[in-house]
Amino acid sequence: MRVEQFFLDGLGHQSYLIADEATHIAAVVDPRRDVEIYLAAARALDARIAYIFETHVHNDYVTGALELRERTGATIVNAASAELRYEHLGVRDGDRVEVGSLTFTVLATPGHTPDHVSYAVYEAGNSQASAVFTGGSLLVGSAGRTDLVSPGMTLSLTRDQFHSLHRLLDTLPNDASVYPTHGAGSFCGATMTGSPAHSSTIRREREANPAALLGDEADFVRTQLAGYGVYPAYYQYMGDINQRGPRILGDVPDLTPLQPHEVRKGLNQGIPLLDGRPRRAFAREHIPGALNIELDASFGIYAGWLLPFNKPLMLLTEDEAGRKEGAAQLIRIGYERLHGYPQGGIPAWKAAGFPTGHFGAVTVRELYARLRSEPLHVLDVRDATEWGSGHLPGAQHIHIGDLMRHLHEIPRGQPVVTICRTGHRASMAASIVSALGHDVLAVQSGGVSDWLALAAHGHDTSTHEASQPLDHTHL
Repeated sequence: MRVEQFFLDGLGHQSYLIADEATHIAAVVDPRRDVEIYLAAARALDARIAYIFETHVHNDYVTGALELRERTGATIVNAASAELRYEHLGVRDGDRVEVGSLTFTVLATPGHTPDHVSYAVYEAGNSQASAVFTGGSLLVGSAGRTDLVSPGMTLSLTRDQFHSLHRLLDTLPNDASVYPTHGAGSFCGATMTGSPAHSSTIRREREANPAALLGDEADFVRTQLAGYGVYPAYYQYMGDINQRGPRILGDVPDLTPLQPHEVRKGLNQGIPLLDGRPRRAFAREHIPGALNIELDASFGIYAGWLLPFNKPLMLLTEDEAGRKEGAAQLIRIGYERLHGYPQGGIPAWKAAGFPTGHFGAVTVRELYARLRSEPLHVLDVRDATEWGSGHLPGAQHIHIGDLMRHLHEIPRGQPVVTICRTGHRASMAASIVSALGHDVLAVQSGGVSDWLALAAHGHDTSTHEASQPLDHTHL
């Protein structure tokens, strides 16, 4: 048996190609929507993808199962109780599916979702499972969160998760490999501080997984629920899309080139312009009204947090590769209506005689000095946990994911300084607040912890600022 894992940073998504090397028959577990990566892997192994196993109806991304079936003719497998509204093989606890000489055995593991299943894989002639694909049940160093389906089901699902976790740990062999779907950085985990490892074994999880070490159901429930934080707004749409089956796209869409007057017309019609260029380049010069989300691994996550779901949008990046990456991240979370991109970028916009916008940047050290001598309104866009660990005196707290709904609460009459942990979210916030006509300064490197350290010691923060890379975290 050969297992190839595909990890998407940002989403924290892990999917798998499992090939029977004897018969060259393969299966894919929990595919993402842009499926070419699985087809290429299968070609490299001279294998045919015959099955697509889904562990659950996903809440964090649009399934690629239908895309992959369209390209391969493979059979989609999911829990019968999930009641999917497209053709599939519905399975129940104990059912077996043969993939060449490999046997996939279904294990009901409700908790992350009510109909969640895991798949234990047995190689020919082996009575012990070699691997288990645990989806959002048993994670590396954690367990999947249980509050994404319905608030009224959270408590019962958390109890179910406790028993599912122990079913896997107590019945599978120590050496069985553990392959979850949700990895480091995924909001589907109970905490955002899980292990960075992408796989594990039953033995390691039994001995070291904090969730597994909570032997009492009540302790497990309390601990799990206490670890849940915010999650992106687009999640609320994923379950319905995945249950009825998403539209088949065929490939990552190419964006239509737009001339400057078409971009301006789109903006006037309320079509957002999403600018994926680096934060400093955006601050220096941008198309007025654009939203800046740097094109990194979390680009799609923040787009899904800040923009209306699946409404038309325009996308500006530095090059064609960036447009392709940006489009791929957007379709993975259900944003399909990609209106186009500004051909020629900022130079073409300026050549057409249209004005550009800009806003200022400030270092933590400069902010500390200026706050002692002039009135500045500090807007902290970190999450509630970060805010609770310390913040600037007198700062206003609005989480970046809530900012669009609370813009009217930002006072006018003095410059607004946006700040987060290392500058990533602060720059997004600055682009939004600037579009409203505020005089804005963004802390684009470093953040609150650096300011607090300076305030505590009363001297230079250069070491703090130098130690902080550009922020690519979700929150």
